[in-house]
Amino acid sequence: NAGYYQLEIGTSPIAGDVTGEVIEIVGSVFDGTGWAMRDALIESWQCDASGLFPGQEGADPNFTGHCRFAADAETGEFTLRTVKPGSYKGRGGAESAPHISLWIVARGINIGLNTRVYFDDEDNSEDPLLGRIEQRPRVDTLIAKKIGERKYRFDIRLQGQGETVFLDL
Repeated sequence: NAGYYQLEIGTSPIAGDVTGEVIEIVGSVFDGTGWAMRDALIESWQCDASGLFPGQEGADPNFTGHCRFAADAETGEFTLRTVKPGSYKGRGGAESAPHISLWIVARGINIGLNTRVYFDDEDNSEDPLLGRIEQRPRVDTLIAKKIGERKYRFDIRLQGQGETVFLDL
């Protein structure tokens, strides 16, 4: 027990029978030359299917909301098995579209990078963060594409063509 968290951080935020749709997100972290980074480590943080975070009244007790996972050492591909998050009201009461927050570290990254994963089958049009991105074509770098039944693809590009939007938190 590390204080607030009741469990050791695991490779999936699912800790039992959860409420909501269990999904899988696959992808890779690409460096500036286009190579998949086989040493990438990613942490995720999200709300449950009802839009509640761990510790909030009514939150799913079988969902930790966070985890840490690594890219495969041979292929550079990562897999996150999680619950598709619900939307929630953020600061000022603005409704955030369903998303997952990510923190990425790997060789050459001195300070971890923060980004988000949104979903192409959700209405993202009113999300307050996405609405603040001035270079509108870059919004697509934050959208996971549905590639199968309950499966999405989300690639992270550290620089160059299609560079992912990173957040200054």
